[in-house]
Amino acid sequence: MKIEEKQIKKVCSFYVNEWHLTTMLLPNLKNNIQENICTIALLEKGIQENIKTLMEKMNFQKEFKEKILKTRWTSNQICSSENIKEYIQQQKTENNNVQIIINGDIKYIDTVNKNIERLVEKQQIKIEKITIINCYEITQFSDIKEILNKHDMVLNTSGIKEIKEVFDGYEKAI
Repeated sequence: MKIEEKQIKKVCSFYVNEWHLTTMLLPNLKNNIQENICTIALLEKGIQENIKTLMEKMNFQKEFKEKILKTRWTSNQICSSENIKEYIQQQKTENNNVQIIINGDIKYIDTVNKNIERLVEKQQIKIEKITIINCYEITQFSDIKEILNKHDMVLNTSGIKEIKEVFDGYEKAI
């Protein structure tokens, strides 16, 4: 597990609907492009049309729009380790700093996370730094603390923040 602790940072995000998810991700995506971070999306249900629509309406530079649209925002029903490994290798750029956005029901998110962790542990994917952003629809869970306890940080429209900054009074369970 030492490899995982060094390489993987887990971030959670909460959204109300797919439009909220899309608009919340955009500032982070723009930041990734500026910092040359490769973005990979593993989505149970795609948000391609929402991304395209927002890109048409946003006043981003053409370069940003193209790079955001280059990410595959379609549905990915690939949960097995081998499929995830292949998908990451196809999508990964030369950069060794990768952000993986995972969205789906809780079972999908947990399965994809466990398989990524296994791949890193077994050194089957060689990426220096992985940030996993798990995006949860708020209607699908009942205990937010349970989710927060599995993550290091939170993503909202203002970026990736410490959990305590977003959830006043939160203390991580040990």
